[in-house]
Amino acid sequence: MLLLYKEKKRNLMAHLPNVELSNETWNETKAGIVAVGVFQDKSFTPMAGHINDAADGLFSKAIEMGDLKGKEGESKLFYVDGKRVQLLGLGKKEEFDQETIRMVAGHVSRSAIKKKIDNVAIECLSSEDDMCQALAEGLVLGSYQFLDYKTKEKNIFELRSATVLGCEKEAVTKGAMIGNAVCYARDLGNHPGNVATPSKLAASAKEIADEGGMDLTVFEREEFTEMGMGGLAGVAQGTDEPPKFIILEYMKGGDEKPKVLVGKGLTFDSGGISIKGANKMDEMKFDMCGSALVLGVFKALALLQPELNVVGIIPSTENLNGAKAYKPGDILKAYNGKTIEVLNTDAEGRVILADGLSYASKHYDPEYILDFATLTGAVLVALGHIATGVMGTDKNLMNKIMEASGSTGEKVWEFPLWPEFCKQVQSEIADVKNTGAPMQAGSIAGGAFLKEFVNEDIPWVHFDIAGTAWGAKPSSLNPKGSATGWGVRLVLDMMDAS
Repeated sequence: MLLLYKEKKRNLMAHLPNVELSNETWNETKAGIVAVGVFQDKSFTPMAGHINDAADGLFSKAIEMGDLKGKEGESKLFYVDGKRVQLLGLGKKEEFDQETIRMVAGHVSRSAIKKKIDNVAIECLSSEDDMCQALAEGLVLGSYQFLDYKTKEKNIFELRSATVLGCEKEAVTKGAMIGNAVCYARDLGNHPGNVATPSKLAASAKEIADEGGMDLTVFEREEFTEMGMGGLAGVAQGTDEPPKFIILEYMKGGDEKPKVLVGKGLTFDSGGISIKGANKMDEMKFDMCGSALVLGVFKALALLQPELNVVGIIPSTENLNGAKAYKPGDILKAYNGKTIEVLNTDAEGRVILADGLSYASKHYDPEYILDFATLTGAVLVALGHIATGVMGTDKNLMNKIMEASGSTGEKVWEFPLWPEFCKQVQSEIADVKNTGAPMQAGSIAGGAFLKEFVNEDIPWVHFDIAGTAWGAKPSSLNPKGSATGWGVRLVLDMMDAS
């Protein structure tokens, strides 16, 4: 008998639920660590300067002796007047930006957890709203741990509070909310396939809808099959786990056209008949990170309540082997009527997204459509775990994405969708095939395929997040071996969800 893990509820969140504001001075706060900064030109932030004066030039002496140069990422702990004071390197003053302050704040949270200190305070390192927001994001993201399946209390230590000293900015509260939305997406991505099923995604969508005053529609297998979603129905044939087609509608922007986000919800991918190798197949629990990104955005919308119209669409299923599984050579008909020749059952993400994009094109008059998917291993070859591959049909939309990427530090790189590539997914016996030219431009072939299911007059961009959704190099913001929640911040920034 197979026993499935029963998800438990923890009393504490394994990341900061909020970030507090205080006008206390450094020696008034009860926090276990007080963090202040120094730039590479040896100039101190205001609070660091006060502490340095009170401690008879302690920081200056350390810098003179070469213990600290002020470079970004440096950190040294001092003991002043009975307080732990963490002096943070902020790098070059002219290069001090949102990503720097985010990374520095994340380091404060990470180092506190490592030292088993459960409350921290950090100086307000900038008076600018976007910088204050980034500071709070960094504190929350740096505090993140995935502890749901740890049973030994000795292995569990959580940061319980963080305070920004000398700040009255609402942007700090906004940053904490966005950080929590990213952590929400990380949690969904980190859950194993026997917990994060399509039913779990639908239940999460309902929680968000209830919290944020949204409309939720969930089509079950029989319903979406009868509606003509042959892509999702075909991929779902091989699993007994109930597939779902999930639609969230956040409509608080008056008469403006909705922004539509479509996320791949493949909750476990064996490759189907075109089975994957056993090595690292366990990582295919992350194949639903596109849907986690969309749900993370909607979690933020529920918290922030911006005046926007946003629709989220998630086709969700497992891709397994079995007597009923779809096969190489099968022909499926997508929701928009186009036929798909299946040449590789492991190229299933684009097949289920075909129905999501077709549905969005038919039932909404969107400002634009964005889709997110851990689509190809080829993008990892091209860009590693550093950047997301993007491609689309509208230059203005792409420019918005590039601008948001610069603000959030979530890197993207545009691939071309030239006609030569689009011809490579044309099938001889159907409208399209789900692979391109052998051993060539695999990521672009995925985008070229998806383009077939978006109406030509709708601006659209595809995000291949296979390299960025997990597996990123551990940093002050990204824990080792974890889903990253990549893209939640970028999407919120480009939508101006304030």
